[in-house]
Amino acid sequence: MAAIGYTLMTEQAGPRDLIRHAQQAEATGFDFAVSSDHFFPWLDEMGHAPNAWVTLGAVAQATETLPLMTYVTAPTFRYHPAVVAQQAATLQIISGGRFTLGLGSGENLNEHIVGGGWPAADVRQARLVEAAQIINALFDGGYVNHDGRHFQVASAKLWDLPDVRVPIGIAVSGKQSCELFGPLADVMIAIDPEPELGQWWDAASRTGSSSRKVAQLPISWDSDADAAAQRAHRLFRWSAGGWKVNAELPGTAGFDQASSSVKVADIAETIPCGNDVGAVVAAAKEFFDAGFTDLALVQIGADQQDNFFAAATAEILPELRKL
Repeated sequence: MAAIGYTLMTEQAGPRDLIRHAQQAEATGFDFAVSSDHFFPWLDEMGHAPNAWVTLGAVAQATETLPLMTYVTAPTFRYHPAVVAQQAATLQIISGGRFTLGLGSGENLNEHIVGGGWPAADVRQARLVEAAQIINALFDGGYVNHDGRHFQVASAKLWDLPDVRVPIGIAVSGKQSCELFGPLADVMIAIDPEPELGQWWDAASRTGSSSRKVAQLPISWDSDADAAAQRAHRLFRWSAGGWKVNAELPGTAGFDQASSSVKVADIAETIPCGNDVGAVVAAAKEFFDAGFTDLALVQIGADQQDNFFAAATAEILPELRKL
């Protein structure tokens, strides 16, 4: 059965609201929740960027059964992988085994803050491979020493390991990344409904064809379709640039400039806007037809979450369950 999740969008809501949203997602019946992990929002209009790990710790205490996941954390620049491993192990204990560690190679937007520069994509992938190796080794238990090209670890050990090992998910975008990260992870994370991704992942993954495959779908639910489209444009026009562009931009001003020619109609063509549940189902079906097992919905607009949860209970989840 398709698993339908909810996205804790740290770029558009503060930490107290995010905790409340997680409680509402659990009460509404979502199967899991994912949280973004940013130091900056993409656009000034979004207005937020609380610490995801502190927020998730609070969410774990404020919920009872809702599975949680980072979507995604970059253990490559502003976080050292040993620190990420410790955070993940601790969160797994606090949540009672409900956490999955989602990893990615990062964006200049968030990682530039530590002043280390922003290297080419192949270097970023190499750093993520090394980071994932370190995290896996720490999850194995015992002392870890690592003297690598990008990271050093000296006699590190996780003193509080959970009873249930933290599953690792890694974001991929093509055959090369599937082959690199499949052997290091349990869960595939991607943004496009491309069947080949799942096939490449299954061939390389340490969990084979049983791997979870997680994606994300932004929507702008509203009884007023025009207002929904305007809101999606105001807060999500940054997404039109595509990942290869978005990963390189260093700040909100860059995203604003890069998306200056994007029109409301352009965004409405790619994001379901309004209250047509059929449009949401059709967009979701593309991912499930492509082999994804899990899909996390993003409701655009922090002030629209209550309306979204009401619609999810009455219409959206019942229709998506039919998939």
